[in-house]
Amino acid sequence: MPPDGDDAAIAGGLQRRLGRRQMTMLGLGGAIGTGLFLGSSLAISEAGPGVILAYAACALVALVIAFALAEMVSVHPLTGSFGTLAQMYLGAGAGFVVRWTYWAIQVIAVGGEMIAIGIYTQYWWPQLPLWLPVAVFSVALLVINAITVSMFGEVEYWFSMVKVVAIVAFILLGACYLFFGLPGHSSPGSGNLTAHGGFLPHGLHGLALAFVFVIFSFIGTEVVAVTAAESKNPERDIPRAARSMIARLSLFYVLAIGIVVTLVPWTVTATDGALSASPFVRLFGIAGLPAAASVMNFVVLTAALSSSNTNIYLTTRMLHSLALDRYAPRSLGRVSRGGVPRLALLASAAGLALAAILSVYSPNNAYEAMFGISVFGALVVWILILATHAAFRRERGRSTAPVAAAPVRLRGAPVTTALAALALAAILVSTGFINGMTIAWKAGIPFFAVLVIAYAILARRRSGQRVRDDMPTTMRSAK
Repeated sequence: MPPDGDDAAIAGGLQRRLGRRQMTMLGLGGAIGTGLFLGSSLAISEAGPGVILAYAACALVALVIAFALAEMVSVHPLTGSFGTLAQMYLGAGAGFVVRWTYWAIQVIAVGGEMIAIGIYTQYWWPQLPLWLPVAVFSVALLVINAITVSMFGEVEYWFSMVKVVAIVAFILLGACYLFFGLPGHSSPGSGNLTAHGGFLPHGLHGLALAFVFVIFSFIGTEVVAVTAAESKNPERDIPRAARSMIARLSLFYVLAIGIVVTLVPWTVTATDGALSASPFVRLFGIAGLPAAASVMNFVVLTAALSSSNTNIYLTTRMLHSLALDRYAPRSLGRVSRGGVPRLALLASAAGLALAAILSVYSPNNAYEAMFGISVFGALVVWILILATHAAFRRERGRSTAPVAAAPVRLRGAPVTTALAALALAAILVSTGFINGMTIAWKAGIPFFAVLVIAYAILARRRSGQRVRDDMPTTMRSAK
């Protein structure tokens, strides 16, 4: 068992300073974004009130992912997380592709989030040039990530707490409104669930299309696995954090979206994702909350900051892991006295700046392609995580030496693993048939082709050296 001390160092110089409460909130912070607060309009427009079923089903897929990761990283709490595990169980090429893909999609995500943060800030000060809040908040988040991982974890804990409190307040107020009414407002009843075309106005086809948008509400649940290398006690805390995070996330999403489509006709929510039209704003206004729109703007601003903060952490750790295994410049693997890979942080920040610039100057061309890479890459990474888990189980089953039982196991595997992978593959294929989502294939396939070619060139250059693909540097140095 790894040491519990706050200053305990691990492979690559990272330090075990994250506690379970911080890790749980990191998972929630990485997954809960602004989409829920602003109405989840795209998913609702496809499925109507039946979007509740889509959220429940996608929660099950996220549950499989979370437990598959918890099982693997509690046995191998290594820097690089599922990227390093892919290298161990699927081969060096898979580890290279998974880590670079995950780094790219998170860089793209943060670039877009930074623009959103600037726009939310302009809600209060419309005279501000967009670049100013983007620059100020970018520097602030980089400083937070550059100090120590415990500082990052504590800031993210409170960022996520704002989102959680807002969702819980919405659920409680919504339940009171639906069952008892609020002062001056009688209960609207459940008529909105069957009005305007019924529970599934576009049938099963609409429900299937909604899965494409809903699944991205759960992207980010893998954050808990990435924190394993910096957890004070990964064998104990990772399984607990995964269970707690998925249970809360599923409950929050399903209950909140259920209240949304019950309170407001789905035809209204589907047509406008603006802050002023948010069901959260409407409900808080009915409840008599002063300046409900301003309060909600603060919440969505915090949500974007939380997601950006977490994604900056993720990009830094993935780049650090690649450097340790010599798939990126070695200098990116160096860490500060506080255990932070600051050069990897700066390199990731350059990518964030590029994404932000493209989102401003080329929103319909270059940034659209980057969005497509993000969509395609996120689904492929999740599928490869499940493939890694299948190989992990198979390898442990073949082992003739005594193998310690994992502190948590994915029930029903390999059947549950295969079913989740098939669901993700179906969602990936369906993106090619949705207006506005075909860019995922058009940009995603060339991106992966470039990665495969890059790995082939790198592997050929290193062919003269003995490379142990079954045990990456991150694991060898931990022994």
